[in-house]
Amino acid sequence: MCSERERERERERERERERERERERGREKESKSEREREREREREREREREREREREREREREKEREREREREREREREREREIEREREREREREREREREREGVREIERMNERGRGRERERERERERERERERERERERERKRERVRERERERERERERERERERERERERERERGRERERGRERERAREREREREREREREREREKERERERERERERERVRRERERERERERERERERERERKREREREREREREREREREREREREREKERERERKR
Repeated sequence: MCSERERERERERERERERERERERGREKESKSEREREREREREREREREREREREREREREKEREREREREREREREREREIEREREREREREREREREREGVREIERMNERGRGRERERERERERERERERERERERERKRERVRERERERERERERERERERERERERERERGRERERGRERERAREREREREREREREREREKERERERERERERERVRRERERERERERERERERERERKREREREREREREREREREREREREREKERERERKR
C-alpha cells in the first residue's frame, strides 16, 4: 500500500512537471507572440515615419510650386507693365502727331491771316527748332527705350540665370533626396538584415531550447527507466520477501508436521504403554 501511494505521488509529480512544461511552452509562445507584436509595432512606427517624411517632402514640393506660381505672377505683372508702357508710348506718339497737325493748321491760319512772312518764317524756324528738340526728345526716348529693352533683357537674363540656379538647386535637392532615399534603402536593408539575423538567432535559440527539451526528455526517460528499474528491483525484492515468507511458512508447516508426527509417536508410545499395562 505504501508503494501504491508512492507511485501515486510520483505520478502526481510527473503530471505537475508536465503541467509546468505546458506552462513553459505557453510562456514561450506568448513571448514569441509579444516579440512579433513588438516587431509589427516597430514596422508600423517606421511606416508612419516614412509617411511623415513623404508629407514633409510633399509640403516642400508645394512650397516650391507656390514659389513658381509667385514667379509666374511676377512675370505676368511685368508683362502687364510692359503693355502699359507700350500704350503710354502710343499715346505719346498720338499726341506728337496731334501737335504736328496743330502746327500745320497753325501755319495755314497764319497764312490766311496774312501775317508777315518773316514772322511766319521765324515761327517756322521756332517750330523747326521745337520739332528738332522734339525729335531729339524722341531720339532720347528711343535711346531710353533701347536702354530699357537692354535692361529688360538683362533682367530677363538675370531671371534666366536665377531660374538656372533654382533648377540647379532643385537638381541638388533631388540628388540630396536621392542620396537620402539611397541611405534610407540601405538602412531598410540593414534593418532587414538585422531582422534576419534576429530570426536566425531566434531559430538558433529555438533549436537550443529544443535540444534542451530533448535532453530534458532524455533525462526524464533515463530517470523513469531508472525508476522503473528500481521499481522492478523492489518488486523482485518483495517477491523474494514473499518467497522467504512462503518458505518460512512451509518451514513452520513442516515443523508443525514434525510436531504432529512426534505427537503421534508419543501417542503410539502411550498406546503401547497402555497395552503393556493391560497385559500386566
